Amino acid sequence: MQLKVHEWGSAGAGKLAILIHGVMSSAGTWCRVAPLLVERGYHVLAPDLRGHGQSAHADSYRGEDFAADVVESLPSGADVVIGHSLGGRTLALAVDELRPGRAVYSDPAWLLSGARADVEAMAGFALATKTATAEQISQLNPRWAPEDVAAELEGFAAWDLKVMEGVGAFGDLDLPSPAVPSLVQAADPSFLVSREYGRRLEELGYQVAFVAGTGHCVHRDDLDGFMASLDGWI
Repeated sequence: MQLKVHEWGSAGAGKLAILIHGVMSSAGTWCRVAPLLVERGYHVLAPDLRGHGQSAHADSYRGEDFAADVVESLPSGADVVIGHSLGGRTLALAVDELRPGRAVYSDPAWLLSGARADVEAMAGFALATKTATAEQISQLNPRWAPEDVAAELEGFAAWDLKVMEGVGAFGDLDLPSPAVPSLVQAADPSFLVSREYGRRLEELGYQVAFVAGTGHCVHRDDLDGFMASLDGWI
């Protein structure tokens, strides 16, 4: 599938960053991150994954489907690719073909067996996204900026509820050593990246950084902390 790809900055900037959002969201999740990258000299591209944002809905939502779409829709060889949650899983499946200079996985959905209750709770929450209000989103996420709340409301309206059927069938990813220099950025506490799992990832060759006091959407809970954890990676 050819995805809708959003753009910030100039193609002549000299550096390219790609940002891949998580489930139920859209490229709008990066509305405060992308301008900061542009300030640092990047041209920024951010797709809406299948079943999200302005990209088409589909019959299949396997991990391999998300990854194939990204490979088809985005250039290889970006300086850095950042993937959040489902976007982090998608990036892990596509990284061999995308071949970025660096990869950043923000609270990635890799090890789901230990987070099954959270995944099931997310599936139960899915239907509620379609009637959610800005006030409800803000109450659930008190640290988010107003533009993050607005982007989430827009993402909720657009995403395909059937995506959760695919996500619900995801197993754990059997990760190899990283193909490119790779940072795993985790929430703290994280229901996806425990300290023990972080140590296992470090043994494989990933760098792991926990951003204290953040939930699953690190870049929305603490934008400054998110950016600080990327020192040396962007």
